Formats: sequence, C-alpha cells, structure tokens
Amino acid sequence: ADGTEIVMERIDGPIMMDAMVRPPWGLGAHLEVRADLHDQLHRIEAPDWLPGMPDGGNSLLHLDLHPLNVIMSARGPVVIDWPNARGGDPMVDVALSFALITCGTIPLPRPIAAALGAIRVPLIRRTFAKRYVGPAFYGRVAEMAELKCFDTNMSPGEIAALRKLAAWASARAPG
Repeated sequence: ADGTEIVMERIDGPIMMDAMVRPPWGLGAHLEVRADLHDQLHRIEAPDWLPGMPDGGNSLLHLDLHPLNVIMSARGPVVIDWPNARGGDPMVDVALSFALITCGTIPLPRPIAAALGAIRVPLIRRTFAKRYVGPAFYGRVAEMAELKCFDTNMSPGEIAALRKLAAWASARAPG
C-alpha cells in the first residue's frame, strides 16, 4: 500500500438531483448542502500523488461536483465520481460547480426542467454562491465558464449559457 489505493463501498440512497425536486421546496437547502460539501472537501489537503492545478493551491478539488455526483445516503451526502480530482485553489472548484449548475441542462422531464430553469439562477446565487461572492469568485467563474465552452460534452445551448455567464462574471471581476 502506497497511499493511492481506493476504498470502495456501496452507498444506498437517491442521487441529489432526485432528492432536490422531491419535494421541490427543498431545492435551496440542497444547494446549501452542496456549498457545505465544497467547504468540507477544500479543508482537506490534496495528497502528494494527486495531480495539481497550475494555480499552486493544495486543497482537494473534485472538479465535477454537481447534483448527479452526490448520493444522499442515510448517514449524509456522499460525493462520488472522482476521476477529475486535483489539488489546487478551492475557488476553481466552486466556480466550475457554479457554472455547471447554472448553465447545464437540467436532466429531468421537460415540464419540471422548465419550472426549475425559471428559478434556478436566482436561487443558486441566493443559496450556493452567497458565501463565495467577491472578486476571486467572479474572476474564477469567468475563467471556468470560458474553459467549459471547450468541453465537447456541452450542448450548444449550454455553451451559449456559459458564454453569457462568463460575460456576466467578467463584468464583476477586478481588472
């Protein structure tokens, strides 16, 4: 054993995306949980064997933390799907997550997705983003939204939303 082993276990429970909309008035609370998960993960120092981001930070970053990658188990939320993990500046992880949940297609039936789409951006800003808002947040959101536009998994609609988000954040970022 050299510290790079993976310990696996079966986690029972719904993914956060399903739990967020049942009941729908719990959406804000789930967004707060996501911010809490970021804060908890970023307090962990990235192991030396994990690749680092060029920003020089040393916090554990998930880099794909969205509602489909959290299982709501009986003992609490569990973050899954770690192949993108790196060490780096926590604000990179927060900004990327913000971009994904703000601009990503909502993977639910069309009527539910439309209803959530109408309220999601103000709700995300009022819950998830409120603890991070500031010059570093806006700068990283602009950077991550632009970078995510090159992801071949993003749809044309998502890319358009990311470009709009990048412009919004750039207008609020310093210099």
